[in-house]
Amino acid sequence: MTLDEIRALVRHDLASVDEVIRCRLKSSVPLIDRVAEHIVAGGGKRLRPLLVVLVGRACGHGGTAHVEAAAFIEFIHTATLLHDDVVDGSSLRRGRDTANEVFGNQASVLVGDFVYSRAFQMMASLDSQRVMEIMADATNVIAEGEVLQLMNAHDPETTEQRYLDVIYRKTARLFEAGAEVAAVLSEGSSQTQRCLARYGRHLGTAYQLVDDVLDFRSNPAERGKNLGDDLAEGKPTLPLIHALRLASDRDRALIRTAIESGGLAQLGPIIGAIESSGGLDYAGELARRESQAALAALEVLPDSSFKRGLEALARFAVEHTT
Repeated sequence: MTLDEIRALVRHDLASVDEVIRCRLKSSVPLIDRVAEHIVAGGGKRLRPLLVVLVGRACGHGGTAHVEAAAFIEFIHTATLLHDDVVDGSSLRRGRDTANEVFGNQASVLVGDFVYSRAFQMMASLDSQRVMEIMADATNVIAEGEVLQLMNAHDPETTEQRYLDVIYRKTARLFEAGAEVAAVLSEGSSQTQRCLARYGRHLGTAYQLVDDVLDFRSNPAERGKNLGDDLAEGKPTLPLIHALRLASDRDRALIRTAIESGGLAQLGPIIGAIESSGGLDYAGELARRESQAALAALEVLPDSSFKRGLEALARFAVEHTT
């Protein structure tokens, strides 16, 4: 099942999510509207809203609360991207200029704050204490992840466990929260809620692992990001961490210097060192294991086209690593 085929299962829900996003981003402040329109026009895979509406339907949800949840999950993600791009000094995302490149850092940070606060207004409107608890905890963990990533930056001594802790907090935690919120709104059993939260966590981890592989193995025009962006920012991702364990002394010195100083002057030789040490394959295999763990967590659900969509989503997360 392709991503388009997965989306087709819930196309009406996704159309409603888009409507909610555009409506809720409206503001009486013109600059907010301009930055918001730039964000919406940027598109993207919208995997997190897709996950939320699929889980809701797979759990038998018949109302519209899961649509609102899908939108505020995307808002949290969007706010973190706005802030991330400022912190990282990024100029390209999804093949387009970032908001900070177009409107400046100050506007991006402040509109990011607006998007965050709007997300919590939407959560409050659902009148679910459990949803508020899940999302309050998730956003706090995400903020911790941003700080941990900052601490790891330019540090070649970063361990695999420290790296995995960062990607759980920065990426997987929001997938986990989105799946759990959808199960809660669908009044799934406690076991169902736990299993779907686990599904989201493993899916999000697989997705980020693949993204880190593609940082060294992708076409920038297709991915919408520059090759080696993480290395340029001194981020020690898993392919680099693995290469530092197994590469030759000369290659290790090269990678350590690149992490410490950032920049892409030696990108070609570093990619060669990562490939010869099996760093990309190592990270890809871990992503596949995470995908399998996500699939196992879905056993709690009865068979349906939506469950099959969730299964296909877990496979999609890793199928483009080679």
